[in-house]
Amino acid sequence: VWILKKRFQFPQVLIFKHSSLMAQKREEVSDYYGKRLASSKDLQTNACCIGEVTLTRKQKQILGKVHEEVLNRFYGCGSAVPVGVPEGAVVLDLGCGSGRDVYLASGLVGENGKVIGLDMTDEQLEVARRHVDYHAQVFGYSKPNVEFVKGYIEDLASAGITDNSVDVVISNCVVNLSPNKELVFEEIYRVLKPGGELYFSDVFCDRRISDELRADQVLWGECLSGALYIEDFRRLMAKVGFADYRICESSAVTVANPEIEKQVGAIKFYSHTVRAFKLPSLEDKCEDFGQTATYLGTADEQPHALFLDAGHAFITGRRTPVCGNTADMLSLTRFAKHFTVTLRGPHRGLFGAAAAAGCGFGSGGCC
Repeated sequence: VWILKKRFQFPQVLIFKHSSLMAQKREEVSDYYGKRLASSKDLQTNACCIGEVTLTRKQKQILGKVHEEVLNRFYGCGSAVPVGVPEGAVVLDLGCGSGRDVYLASGLVGENGKVIGLDMTDEQLEVARRHVDYHAQVFGYSKPNVEFVKGYIEDLASAGITDNSVDVVISNCVVNLSPNKELVFEEIYRVLKPGGELYFSDVFCDRRISDELRADQVLWGECLSGALYIEDFRRLMAKVGFADYRICESSAVTVANPEIEKQVGAIKFYSHTVRAFKLPSLEDKCEDFGQTATYLGTADEQPHALFLDAGHAFITGRRTPVCGNTADMLSLTRFAKHFTVTLRGPHRGLFGAAAAAGCGFGSGGCC
């Protein structure tokens, strides 16, 4: 029996009381993905299976060059590599598995960029490392720009990831598998450069999951019982420093297994792709300072419009009113060179739809 300790005001953000029990949970997950699953066809639900996701032409072209074994051994619930990752960027993939998203990012950042894939499962890392030279060759690089590291997503320091060293952190259906999600997000915030970006896909749910279900090894391994209740996720993100986050894509997880559907009962699961930035200036509400943003149409593969999240599509050449948080996301990050953003004026209260709806941050573009 493993003991759990509830911490702070987030009942679902469970912390393992003893390191030995945390190690036990990690071992269970590593065994599930390293030994029990030979390919994505062995999964018992569709929670860790990528369905229809939005990919650009360049992303599709790069994935078309990724080795077949890497693709077959990959598990994920969405598209975790953002459009327009700049050449030369440093990208960190948490729970990289067989390396599909690492190699996708590798093709985007160019030979002078760097992609670090971190995973705790030897069998997955073996697959990923086996094809390093292959991908350098098919991408036309004189040397590989990827590195695969064994380690834990709750302890990036031990894996040699230093403070303020990463431009973009990505992850695909892995955070739900962590026994200490608070540490995961604290570490992500630590390693990101100022203005750096977290972009990840994961499974979320509409209520807190019982300890009984969370103790089920199959439900946990299938990315279900470790899913975060979306409101606890919102509170946790704010606590570690991400005062605002945006949902970029969302879809329902249908489970597609009658026995497991009976186990989870009325719980609804969703796959969300989330974007957040390391910006201390962000607030917990969408505030109005009379600002506008104009997209210049210069971002890679986005000549006509740039989509910040599900609620913000910026049309080229069109001045668009934005809240203070959105203005900072566009002017203090990698997007800055692609936008003209006006300076803050006198505070006008809550911004637009946020004022009407009474909503705060993290609702996928409430403003």
